[in-house]
Amino acid sequence: MSNTGKAARVAVVTGAGSGIGRAVARLLLADGYAVALAGRREAHLLETAAGHQQALPVTCDVTRPDDVERLFDAVRQRWGRVDVLFNNAGVFGPAAGVDEISLEDWNATLAVNLTGSMLCAAAAVRAMKAQDPQGGRIINNGSISAHSPRPRTVAYAVTKHAMTGLTKSIELDGRGFGITCGQIDIGNTATEIMDTIGVGSGALQADGSRRVEPTFPVEDAARAVLMMANMPPTASVGSVVVTAAGMPFIGRG
Repeated sequence: MSNTGKAARVAVVTGAGSGIGRAVARLLLADGYAVALAGRREAHLLETAAGHQQALPVTCDVTRPDDVERLFDAVRQRWGRVDVLFNNAGVFGPAAGVDEISLEDWNATLAVNLTGSMLCAAAAVRAMKAQDPQGGRIINNGSISAHSPRPRTVAYAVTKHAMTGLTKSIELDGRGFGITCGQIDIGNTATEIMDTIGVGSGALQADGSRRVEPTFPVEDAARAVLMMANMPPTASVGSVVVTAAGMPFIGRG
């Protein structure tokens, strides 16, 4: 799916088989990036890559360290460097309060959303430190749940709050190596995950009621990620919040 040889700009997108990841990957490709598409479902990755010669689909489970290393090895072998990582792979997890969630479900949610993001960031940082010229940019996909959680989403909310700490730590530790890290917190973009929490039919509110909430096109969220990716090395976007206009976020519930 890709030409061999060095590319001008190289990006890695996790969770690239659907939703925000797919939209971001396609927009990066349209902007001239060579893009490694990482995800667990090969068929979905091939759909994302269709028609793009500079796309490299790589099946990868971000919770498996060997898979993550294989992903970044493939990128370096194909293009020689990593300029951008969009750390996007994630799951919403079970609908449960802290007294209800099973340890198995808790660990599974943290494994994908938090440990998987850490593993990918670690591999990207190692590559960015070693390459010439040194440096690169990591963009973590947080959520407005990093600021204000939904009811009965304890595992998801915790991982997204923790993502903010991961983002800030990478930004701090990357300073001496030309590595920047920012976080985009997206609310109610129209993707499959919104169907799982009933945004279009009535999402659970803090007062126990259900309310149909507005959404916005996933392509608009992707444009915000592209803006962050295309900032010059002299600038770092630490945090961006993008939500559907009118959704219950400010003063949620």
